[in-house]
Formats: sequence, C-alpha cells, structure tokens
Amino acid sequence: MATLRVRVDGTLHALAFDPAAGASLRGILEPTDYRVRTACLGLGACGLCRIRVLRGDAGAVTAVERAQLDEVLLLDGIRLACQCHPMADLEVEVLSLAAPTNWRMPAGGLKGFGSLRWTPPLSGHHRGARPLGVAVDLGTSHISLAVLDLDSGRPLTLRFGPNPQRAHGADIMTRLVVAGGAGHAENLAALARGAIGEALGEIARSEGIDLARITRMTVVGNTAMLSLLANRNHQQLLEPRNWFAPVDCAPADTALWAQEWSLSPGVTIEVIPPLAGFVGSDLLAGLVAERMLERPAPCLLIDFGTNSEMALWTGKTLWVTATAGGPAFEASAGRDCIPAEAGAVYHVREGVGDALECDIVGTDEARGLCGSGLVDLLACLLRRGQINTIGRFADGSERFHFEANGRVLSLGWREIDALQRAKAAIGAGVAVLCECAGINPAELRHLLAAGLFGRHLDLKNAAQIGLLPALPAGRISLAGNTALAGACALLFAEGARQMLADARGCTRFVNLGNTAAFDAAFLDHLFLQPMSISS
Repeated sequence: MATLRVRVDGTLHALAFDPAAGASLRGILEPTDYRVRTACLGLGACGLCRIRVLRGDAGAVTAVERAQLDEVLLLDGIRLACQCHPMADLEVEVLSLAAPTNWRMPAGGLKGFGSLRWTPPLSGHHRGARPLGVAVDLGTSHISLAVLDLDSGRPLTLRFGPNPQRAHGADIMTRLVVAGGAGHAENLAALARGAIGEALGEIARSEGIDLARITRMTVVGNTAMLSLLANRNHQQLLEPRNWFAPVDCAPADTALWAQEWSLSPGVTIEVIPPLAGFVGSDLLAGLVAERMLERPAPCLLIDFGTNSEMALWTGKTLWVTATAGGPAFEASAGRDCIPAEAGAVYHVREGVGDALECDIVGTDEARGLCGSGLVDLLACLLRRGQINTIGRFADGSERFHFEANGRVLSLGWREIDALQRAKAAIGAGVAVLCECAGINPAELRHLLAAGLFGRHLDLKNAAQIGLLPALPAGRISLAGNTALAGACALLFAEGARQMLADARGCTRFVNLGNTAAFDAAFLDHLFLQPMSISS
C-alpha cells in the first residue's frame, strides 16, 4: 500500500491506496470527501479535474494533458487527476473541489460492484450516439446505480448513496407500517424516486453523460422496496400469508418516472418482479450475475442486507429464503456505528501490543464503525479473551474503547447484540435451508457472500464469530453487489433473461417463520463461535 496526501483548503489528509490496482488519481479521490470537479468520464475531455503535484511522481504528462494545459501550468505542477496514475507515495493539492453530494463512486471504482459474467450479442451500427442503459439496485439502506454502454456491455460509471426512506425506519417492517398512514405511502415513493433522479442528475453533471441516450432501465430490489417505489400492494406484506406468495410491484405509469428523471419519453423502464413477499428480484439478479444455475452444486448465495436473502442451488432445485438481518449489516446500529461510507472503519486488526490498526473508507478521519469492521473487532477481542462467546466483556465493563487514527471510538453490548442476532438469523437460515435440501453445510462446493457488507468482509474473522461456515480455502468468495451486476446483465443479455426465467421455474420457498428447526438453530448460532458443521 502507498499513501496519498491530499491538501484541501490548507488542510492535509492522508489516504491509503494500492498502486497495483492502477487507479487514476481521480478514481482514488472519487469515494472520498476530496473529489475533484469533473464533467467527463475521466477521459480528460473536460480539463476540470486539476490538481497540483507537491511531492512525489504522478507519472509522465500525457498528450491529453498537453492539449488541455499550457506549458506554464505544467511547469507549476498542474496536472489532470484523471491522467495521473500514482505508483508510490504522493502529495497533491486539489485545485477544483467537487460540490458535496450523497452519490459517490464506490471504493474500487468500476470493479467495486461485482463481475459481469455476460456478454452482449453482436451490436448493431448506430448513426448517432450509442445507446445507454441504467441498472438500479434499490436497497433498504442504500441505492446503487450503474450506467452501461448497451452495445459493448461495458459499465461507464457507478454511484451509490443512502436511501432517504431510512428517515422513516431502518427496517422494512417499520416502513411498511409507516406507509399505511394517510399520504405516507406516496411520500415514501416520492423519496425513492427523488433519490434515483438525484443520482442520475449527479451522473449527468460529473460524467458529462446525456440522459437522453438512456434507452433502457432495470430496477431490482427486495419486495418491500419495489412495492413502496411503485406504491402498489405494500400493505399485503404486513400479512404473513403473503410473505411467500407473488406480489405485484409493477408501476402504473413509468412515463411519469421518465419525465421526472429527465429521460427521453421512449425509454423502457422495467421493475424486475420479485419472487415473493420477502424474496426480491435483487436475489434473482444476484443468481443471474453469478450464473448460479451453471455452477457445480451445491452452491449457496447469501445477499447480506437489512433484509438478508439466500439461495441454495442443488443442481435441480433452487431453495430460497429470507431472514431479518436488521441494520447491523448495512446501516449498522449503535452510538459509534455508521454505514460503510466515507469515514467508516471497515477493517480492524491486531497491532503492536494492545493497539488496533484500522482501515477507513475514503479518508484518514474515522467517523464510526461499519458492519465489516464490527465483525473484525469482535474477532480480535475474542482472540484476546476480552470478550466471551455470549457477547459480554470479560472484565464486566459496559463498553470497549479503542483508537482509530487518533479518534476514540467505543463498542457496547447493544451493538454486539445486534450483530449476534443478525448472524444468528443468517446461520439458522443456512442450517434450515441445507436441512430442507438434504445436504450438510460442509458439502457446499461454493458460498458467495454478496452485498455492500459482503464486499468488505474478512472471511476468517466471519468464520471465527460464526457468521459464515468454516469451509476450506477457495470455497467462499466475496461477490460484491451481485444484485446490481445482475440488473446490468438483464439490460443486454438474452441469456441472462433465460436464466432468470429458469430460476423462477425451479424455486422452492422455505418460510423460516413456519419451520420448527429455525428457533433452535437461531439460539445455537447466537454464540460468538464457529458454526458447527460436520464433513
């Protein structure tokens, strides 16, 4: 790892980056609070992302920079951030800071949302600009978008930001209850639509993308989020008999959405139908993204979130279920806990002596601990004997305090309890799903951990606290945002459409609420210890 020091308005900030990733300076800064102003796709066409190199080597001046910057500016160290690919420690000054926004490129850039395992058919010839598509993953806590070139299937840019409905409840059930009040359902729908429109507007401004070029849009999400977006049938989800039955979330008139989002009137906006009441099209899109029906069985996909969904492929049958993860995985819960956004401690490891070393998203200033950081911290405390398997501090204290880059953060038993309950629900869900399919978890050929939380997860620490089964090396993968990747594939690949239909046709639902084994399994998995699986 190398260090990028960024001077903004006289203040110096330090960021860690991996030179081997080959990211541009613009890409490194994009997920942070120190983004440079831009109006193109990082091609140097706008000439706005100006920085001054203060120390270090930012690489050779490119022909694009010579076209945009005169010799006097270049001699003064002025460069374009999109053209600089630092390979070692570097110190720069941001000369043109971007306006604050809720919508950021995820850490890792275009590689940060999952793999596109589908290719488009041979593209046609277009007289004008090539058509674009937009994929949307409407999550309970966050909304993610990707813009693609439909001819090549190549992602052009990504954005993710908070779902503003969070102000009306961190979990699904609370929002559904709120939606039952007079006028509240339309307000929740307007919040979600407004957030998508805001993200599209930010993409248009910062990337120079003409929204009129967008010809197709796919939207995936859990059933509750889709029903609230369309303002249709959300009250059905408050009745348990509908939880594993189809729910119609199709919007009445997408032409109004296109108008609100400044898209062309002829755009096709498709809300991918969910499987059932609490098994959404985000899970289906994840299956498509990973081409699960083509994988050796048995294979398990867990999409971690406020509403966590999982699918087990046995070669003939797709066993699916959903369980309440609560806010511990995505938005997190507690005094010093925040979502996995700028300032979040997302990795914790043992340092020298009693110290802990922390990795922070997009800045050197810690604001709180996110879900993956909480998993790491609990595993560290378990190894040190500072916490026991029931989630209580060994010395009897109420909170544990630690330092993250100069700021003191703390962890209390309530935050631990929230994660214990979330992981117990996941572990019990895995156990029951495997039991219904007649397999032992140890037989899993592959386990895919998906979602924003899953992208940062340390697999060894997750296995140590019992969040994931301790499978042999290579059998567990971090898959990123498979829901968004699948929504992208559904924009252009007919094969993806066929797999979506095939998945619907071989699905078996498991209602954990009606399964006697779930309660006992839930209690077993509350303990902070490895899952007991036998080979």
